[in-house]
Amino acid sequence: MLDNLPIYISLIFGLTTIATLWLFIWSVRSSSFNETQKQATPILIGLIIWLVIQAFLSLNNIYNTDTTTFPPKILLLGILPTILTIILLFSTAKGRRFIDSLPLMNLTYLNIVRIPVEIILYWLFLHKVVPELMTFEGRNFDILAGISAPIIAYFGFTKSKLSRKAILIWNFICLGLLINIVLNALFSAPSPIQKFAFDQPNIAILNFPFCWLPTFIVPIVLFGHLVSIRQLIK
Repeated sequence: MLDNLPIYISLIFGLTTIATLWLFIWSVRSSSFNETQKQATPILIGLIIWLVIQAFLSLNNIYNTDTTTFPPKILLLGILPTILTIILLFSTAKGRRFIDSLPLMNLTYLNIVRIPVEIILYWLFLHKVVPELMTFEGRNFDILAGISAPIIAYFGFTKSKLSRKAILIWNFICLGLLINIVLNALFSAPSPIQKFAFDQPNIAILNFPFCWLPTFIVPIVLFGHLVSIRQLIK
């Protein structure tokens, strides 16, 4: 764990992680398909197990020691499995049935978690465990996605004032914002592929509980956008 970091930062991040988990399970349970609703509990258990695994790895200093290995350990053990899971869901008939049964409105509201994430990243920057470029004072404009999410969800789905094309464009823009910060986070973390922020690298994500950002919160948000884009294009 990171030394000299105020406990409230870790606590609020932990609550943000729980909120992400709750919002995603809420989306699954809100499906109009009984088959999908029944999968909510197994998915919840699976995701909790995944969070525990990531906590175990980070608390045992697997990610923050020997950062010269390639590929980076967090990429191999934390990020790659989530990407492969998303690919599997999109490439199988059963996975696509699950994807197409998720409610767009709920997936849109899920993006609200990006607001506390951005505030926490700013706090982490002030305590010198992430670079400025990962905050809204640097290259990270992801907070705009979080602020606009409830507006898009309300006027797009509750009031039906926005066209599907407008919602699709919003998803593409927010996906771009997500990819932007992911790349900046990856190339500013201590590893053989680090490209910038050598004076104040991104060490927070290699430690508990912030390892949950790249290994859980980001994949969930990414999955939500990909699902939304697929449904809106269909």
